[in-house]
Amino acid sequence: MPEWGYSITDIDPYTMVKASGREVSISHKAAREICKTIKGMRLEVAKEFLQKVILKKTPVPFRRYKKKVAHRRGLQKFYAGRYSVKAAREILKVLENAEANAEYKGLDTDNLYIIHASAYPGIKRKKFIPRAFGRSSPYFDTLCHVELVLGPRG
Repeated sequence: MPEWGYSITDIDPYTMVKASGREVSISHKAAREICKTIKGMRLEVAKEFLQKVILKKTPVPFRRYKKKVAHRRGLQKFYAGRYSVKAAREILKVLENAEANAEYKGLDTDNLYIIHASAYPGIKRKKFIPRAFGRSSPYFDTLCHVELVLGPRG
């Protein structure tokens, strides 16, 4: 079983919890933008935000990867955004895992904030698209790693 490290190192094991999703089949660009948006939010507010993104009620603002991304209604300070449903669904799973870890440790889940949220590209796996006349074309699918750390503010 491989051991993964976290990109954040100064974690207090008594007041903070962490969770990660490794090699998730989502866009690392969309996951990065979602993590940038939910960092600093309360746990319940972040879960509500991700539910709204899944229902396509609230767009995720795209700050870095915004080339050829359309404008969306309801964004403040940023003009480009998307409804990244698949990435929001997977990040919500990781967030619920972190909440379960907090309940297991006996922490107050009403007072938890997202202290650290990061997403970065994982391994590339080779896949093939069938083409005409019995041929195929290769392409690479990039997987994504998602890390979340919850703790009290301060």
